[in-house]
Amino acid sequence: MTARWKSAAAVALLGLGTLIGCGGGVYYAGVAVGPPPPPPVYGPVAVAPGPGFIWINGWYDLVGGRWVWRPGYWARPPHPGYVWVEPHWEHRGNGWVRHGGRWQRRR
Repeated sequence: MTARWKSAAAVALLGLGTLIGCGGGVYYAGVAVGPPPPPPVYGPVAVAPGPGFIWINGWYDLVGGRWVWRPGYWARPPHPGYVWVEPHWEHRGNGWVRHGGRWQRRR
């Protein structure tokens, strides 16, 4: 193994270790785009498919440089006492940062 190969392998392992250590954290995606996402699309919500389900509102996602609407859906919290925190986009500098939706223990 050459020194260059060893260095590349060390960097890859360090990056992988960093990603593994980030599990369960908050996801941020920074993008520099033109206009902000359109206002959310809300409409009628059907009856829950069963007890304990909550409605997760839809949201806009950035795909290939354009905003794409992701429809809402019914879901059960992963653990008792958890609530859904909506995903949202925050204007930062010359772009937008996406804060992914997540389940969070009720405070």
